[in-house]
Amino acid sequence: MRLLRILHTNDFHGTLSDSITDRIADLKDESTLFFDTGDCIRSGNLAIPLRPEPAWPLLFRAGCDASVPGNRESHVLRGAMEAKFAGCKHPVLCANWFDKRGRLIFDPWKTFEFSGIKVGVFGVMVPIVTAKMATAPASQFLWEQPLPIACQIAEELRPRVDVVIALTHIGVAKDRELAQRQPGIDVILGGHSHTILDKPELVAKTWIAQGGSHGKFLGNYQWDDSILSGELLPLR
Repeated sequence: MRLLRILHTNDFHGTLSDSITDRIADLKDESTLFFDTGDCIRSGNLAIPLRPEPAWPLLFRAGCDASVPGNRESHVLRGAMEAKFAGCKHPVLCANWFDKRGRLIFDPWKTFEFSGIKVGVFGVMVPIVTAKMATAPASQFLWEQPLPIACQIAEELRPRVDVVIALTHIGVAKDRELAQRQPGIDVILGGHSHTILDKPELVAKTWIAQGGSHGKFLGNYQWDDSILSGELLPLR
């Protein structure tokens, strides 16, 4: 299997800048995939931005191939959620965020082919409002628990691709639990807990990566024959 390079960011919290964008873009080439795993924008959970978030055009310029929403990108009202995503041009993946009719808000997964390697990528995020919560009637959206859905999608993707990558915004503890429950996931690129993993961590058969928060690090990894190697590159 040929070498696949993966770039990864998470939890910018509105700190993505022109200089960081240029640094990522310089590292992105035709054999590289770049993913962001949520909480990229400035607005908080319940905030409604008055103008488009500046992070979206920067992520697009950096060559983001896909991202998963974080809690910052969520909202219980559709109009506010759409305001948060105004200007977003790259694919957003999330398999556990639904409207009240049970329809997914975003595509659950996407496939890529880089350097002759077929890659299946899906996204899950921390549940904001579930059907069992008292706040459910006031929300225009509902979230399912991420781990059962992640296990199901990985099962479906596994026969179709060479590599299965989960983009998660659920925290490293849940990432480790997911790795134990579903060996069909090769790589989990995580966010939400702001954990700094200097090197990819192997849990069961799955590699987990996360790079802190606020644009301090860029994950720079290489996938080669079931091994994810690489490190965090300082961005500040």
